Amino acid sequence: MPRTSIDGHFIGLMSGTSADAIDAVLVRVDRHHCHLEARHSLPLDDALHDTILALNDSGADEIDRAGALHVQLGECFADAALTLLEHSGLRARDIVAIGSHGQTLRHRPATGFSLQVGSADVIASRTGITTISDFRNRDIALGGQGAPLVPRFHQAMLAQGGERRVVLNLGGMANVTLLDGEQLVAGFDTGPGNVLLDAWCRQHTGARFDHDGALSRQGQCLPALLERLLGEPYLQRPHPKSTGRELFRMDWLARQLQGHEAPEDVQATLAQFTARTVADAINPFSPTTVLVCGGGVFNTHLLSLLTRLLPGTRITSTGEAGIDPMAVEACAFAWLAWAHLNRVPGNAPQVTGARRDAVLGACYPA
Repeated sequence: MPRTSIDGHFIGLMSGTSADAIDAVLVRVDRHHCHLEARHSLPLDDALHDTILALNDSGADEIDRAGALHVQLGECFADAALTLLEHSGLRARDIVAIGSHGQTLRHRPATGFSLQVGSADVIASRTGITTISDFRNRDIALGGQGAPLVPRFHQAMLAQGGERRVVLNLGGMANVTLLDGEQLVAGFDTGPGNVLLDAWCRQHTGARFDHDGALSRQGQCLPALLERLLGEPYLQRPHPKSTGRELFRMDWLARQLQGHEAPEDVQATLAQFTARTVADAINPFSPTTVLVCGGGVFNTHLLSLLTRLLPGTRITSTGEAGIDPMAVEACAFAWLAWAHLNRVPGNAPQVTGARRDAVLGACYPA
């Protein structure tokens, strides 16, 4: 770390696997703190959401379509950052840098790459703020998974001496960070979070997500279907590991179905599936507390299932630890931008499997 740290206001931009909105946060970052000062969410409309999902698969003109989306999302990320600035009363010159995760289209660590779109050139040009992006590929080049990348941030901001904590992000995918006091033990994707729940809900109701688990509550878990879902080999693999829409998608689910199941029963089974995969992953760690963030924090049905599967473990929101549960990942990428400029490693080899620590990201000066 340099003798004088580059501290100040940073913006974090994040669009996750659910592809439902861009989260923008304004944070003040220094070596020991990441204080959230403002937050803005820019919803992605159905057309843009569907364009993103269509590019998760190979298809005609995909390079041209991906290129156009790269620019379009760059504009959206810039709009989110500029709106955030307007609401905060700060100007571009007050911001040290933007950390932009982008929108993942393909995550293929086994073949050596991860692709996020959302042009950092457009963001830097539109906002006049230096932008850091492409956080995953250096870790992959070092033999890692390139994911999850938030555990170092969780360690820096949420570790508590004398307590075994799990930070659980229930986004499109579910990922966990295991913290034993101040020590970062591990972090990995447990499997699907909301991705299958959202897709099934949209297919059968038209809604983009199952509000508070309403559809799940109407059904009954199907034990035989649950056992088939739990037979997915990824779930038995040891970590380091990461996954995404390339595996847990609707055609994967269709192969597990017999075709006569009621939609609400499938939804109830998917909720149990998410809860079981999370609980099975973290039970051996015997955490005292699970801090939940991501959109799933508002699905009280899913959280009630987790509570039953993790007896004796306190399950609460990251809000109790001082970080808005809907802002954690965006804050993490603001922190990763700070880490890039301060030459602080952003990956954790015990999480990703990389050969060594590394400074992450590519810098696009304003």
